[in-house]
Amino acid sequence: MVQKAELPLVVLTNRTFPQTRAMFDGIARVVANDDSEPWPRDVLLEHCLDASGIMAFMPDRIDADFLERCPKLRVVGAALKGFDNIDVAAATARGVWVTICSDLLTVPTAELAIGLMLALGRNMLAGDREIRRAGFHGWRPRHYGIGIAGATVGVVGFGKVGLAIAARLSGFGCRILAHDSAQAETRSASNPDVELVPFDELLRVSDFVVLALPLLASTKHIIDSRAIAVMKRGALLVNPARGSLVDEAAVSDAVSRGHLRGYAADVFECEDWARSDRPAAIDRRLLADGAATVLTPHIGSAVIDVRREIEASAARSIAEVLQGNAPTSAINKPLGL
Repeated sequence: MVQKAELPLVVLTNRTFPQTRAMFDGIARVVANDDSEPWPRDVLLEHCLDASGIMAFMPDRIDADFLERCPKLRVVGAALKGFDNIDVAAATARGVWVTICSDLLTVPTAELAIGLMLALGRNMLAGDREIRRAGFHGWRPRHYGIGIAGATVGVVGFGKVGLAIAARLSGFGCRILAHDSAQAETRSASNPDVELVPFDELLRVSDFVVLALPLLASTKHIIDSRAIAVMKRGALLVNPARGSLVDEAAVSDAVSRGHLRGYAADVFECEDWARSDRPAAIDRRLLADGAATVLTPHIGSAVIDVRREIEASAARSIAEVLQGNAPTSAINKPLGL
């Protein structure tokens, strides 16, 4: 019988469900962060120096330096869909598997996108704040907004999340446009109500522009001052995908000038650890302009059953590697394996 001290070490970098930790019983020793805040990088590294597996989350930056300092590491099981905070090439070179959860975040992210559209267009937060501040004294002719019915909605990115957003919009009675540079024609075959258009055309005519892209070098600041200038005056911008898809300073300028009617986001530039030039915080003007913004704290996948399954998927991938198998959800093939 293998003694517990001889089992490989797995580090769970952020708080997880008890069931997730239990999945490693008899397979690995577990060190887990039980706090609601991520460990600082030096503390994280201290815990991971002897780790064979790491369950990584959004706040973790797994770069070449980190991997160099963790010589026993065999697998990074990311409880994520987007993996821009992990240097996959460096992991591959060091013989480390990287796995992700490719499908589990799609539906809850699409649901939140619709919620952000409704909250922003219909001035829900402004109305909520008014009642809490001044009480409710009956209907008044204010807080008139924009509904989805009859609107033109442009979805930028037509992968799994974009498809899911379009599917949920189909019952709203809106015109749905989409732009994607990769295989969009194939994906649109089962969505005859979606019109594929060039990027600038989508920007020019859409009442709502919804982002559904991964963060890549080619998509960083895809919504910048140039793109905003193309957008129709009074349009609403919704970002449930990655913060750095937008230039928050340019968005702040456009909202303050009234060119954009509003901005809703669940993600922010300051989160994107892969960027050495990321801002330290959300643009203060976005925080101050409560009447024209809806901001949520990265809750796109924050559905209890979904989060539980995301963690379980990552745990299964780590366990597969520790037991000598190739993980089924790998996105790389480590050198030497």
